[in-house]
Amino acid sequence: MSITIRVDEELKRKMREIKINWSEYIREAIRKRIELEEKRKAAEKLLRELREGKRKVPSGFINSSIREGRNR
Repeated sequence: MSITIRVDEELKRKMREIKINWSEYIREAIRKRIELEEKRKAAEKLLRELREGKRKVPSGFINSSIREGRNR
């Protein structure tokens, strides 16, 4: 797939001043956004299943997660 974007002359000039591969930068930004959306959907599904009683949080999980987060 190929995507074309339009930028104004000012932005184009500034992009030329920064020596990076803009195509790769945009591809990576798209990958990260897709990963974020996939995680968001998975979290929504998990919360829905917890509310519906289809899943249960293991005993002690919340406390150990909080401790682990504090230690980081």
